[in-house]
Amino acid sequence: MTDDEPRKEIPESIFSDDDGSADAQLAQALIRYSHGKAPLSDVVDALAYARVLIPVVASGEKRVIGKHGLEQDEVASTGVVAVEMPDGRSALPVFTDVDAVKAWNDRARPIPAEGPRAALAAVAEGWSALVLNAGMETVLIPRPAVWALGQGEPWRPAVVEGAIVPDVREAIVEAVELDSSLRSVDAVPGRGAEVAVVLRLVEGLTRPEVDQVVERVQAQLARSSVVAQRIDSLELRLSTA
Repeated sequence: MTDDEPRKEIPESIFSDDDGSADAQLAQALIRYSHGKAPLSDVVDALAYARVLIPVVASGEKRVIGKHGLEQDEVASTGVVAVEMPDGRSALPVFTDVDAVKAWNDRARPIPAEGPRAALAAVAEGWSALVLNAGMETVLIPRPAVWALGQGEPWRPAVVEGAIVPDVREAIVEAVELDSSLRSVDAVPGRGAEVAVVLRLVEGLTRPEVDQVVERVQAQLARSSVVAQRIDSLELRLSTA
């Protein structure tokens, strides 16, 4: 960025009575989620109405911030920090309270913002997710949830209770065309990604033929609005069984 380029403003809110403590409903949702008593969607629902804190830090700092391998990656034009997720994507760190910010970086300046405005800040910078309370009980808020927060819409997860929700599975199956090389398509929860698309191929395909099927399927999935809006990450599984 040059000195002549306009600087982005942090979407922030003024909370005149804010004492820096955590929003009660968000804190409760986080406790229940960490104990396995509530889904991540409850945390996202609480974020829609909660005040969070966005840390602003000086450039040039570098720090490992949590057990998930998240690391401070870069400083945006605003001084808002991006953290790098394990898959290489960038995310915006947000915190529930001042103590959590200081525990992460005692030189960070906390900027209050509603959850939806924090989501918009991440989207404006081109970052894929929110990282809530980095360095503590870190919670990753995935890209579709961030988009939903920013748009003021409820988040509808693609995976609920260990299964792909019916409308997402149906959209994936409908997006991929079967042919003489591809017998069937299904969607299941992923191992490395959120959703795995299972492709059952005919036996005896050559490597170039398999590659052609994979490229075609990837292009078809990329055109699906449901895949783009509802699924955080995809992996392909190939099978001839």
